[in-house]
Amino acid sequence: MIERHHLAILREVHRQGTLTAAADALCLTQSALSHAIRKLEQQIGTAVWIKEGRNLRLTQAGSYLLNLAQRLLPQLEHAEEIMAQFAQGQRGTLRIGMECHPCYQWLLKVVAPYLQQWPDVDVDVKQKFQFGGIGALFGYEIDVLVTPDPLFMAGLQFQPVFDYEQVLVVGKQHPLATAAYVSPEQLSSETLISYPVETERLDIFSLFLLPANCSPKRHKTIETTDIMLQMVAAGRGVAALPRWLVEEYATRLPIVPVRLGPEGIAKQIFLGVRERDVEIDYLRAFMELARTHNQLAG
Repeated sequence: MIERHHLAILREVHRQGTLTAAADALCLTQSALSHAIRKLEQQIGTAVWIKEGRNLRLTQAGSYLLNLAQRLLPQLEHAEEIMAQFAQGQRGTLRIGMECHPCYQWLLKVVAPYLQQWPDVDVDVKQKFQFGGIGALFGYEIDVLVTPDPLFMAGLQFQPVFDYEQVLVVGKQHPLATAAYVSPEQLSSETLISYPVETERLDIFSLFLLPANCSPKRHKTIETTDIMLQMVAAGRGVAALPRWLVEEYATRLPIVPVRLGPEGIAKQIFLGVRERDVEIDYLRAFMELARTHNQLAG
């Protein structure tokens, strides 16, 4: 019979790369780990991995069980965490996944009053997911996904939170600072600064540059909004961000927003949740509170 500890072993060997490291992580001896897998193989009648020198290669059966482990174990661990919180008299933890880097400032304005309203609910924010934001929702890594690019799939529900305009950010002394709008061709001589996100997920590329068959002179990535906008203010490049965020920073930095194209780029931020969780009271309360803060988008 396939048991939870079999799945945990396969996942940890995959994570750690070796039997020795996996055994240490699971607080087992290597012989005990190997014995557990041999017993599993006897029960199911096929091998789950093949040793090739010091390396292990998963068989087709092993790959199937690893995929199963990566789907089921996070759900079981989440359930155990929730049960422990119930046992301690807590309501639970709301785990928020972010696919919108510039939305942290908005999120902080939502989280502060939420924590006051729900003192027995903790909040955790995650940005890196094993299978992306959608996979994190299905895999119970997170409970809410903040994203500008929802994928409407069975079992998930996405609700729009606010509308915003994506704009180019330039320093006040930049030649484009007084322009009514910027064209894709005008960025061919610019250093474009963005978050470290895949190019196809950046609106400045997918909705503006690539349709016009244009590209910036140089593309540079920076993880934090503050440093990114300090670089823009210093004339080291340009960036693309929500207008509401640029206007907030413009009160303390010499930067200005410029429209992308004559019509601009309109976007929305969505909150995604699992359909089965929609009626959870503290989750529903977060969704409602988030919508009341849409004026921050400007």
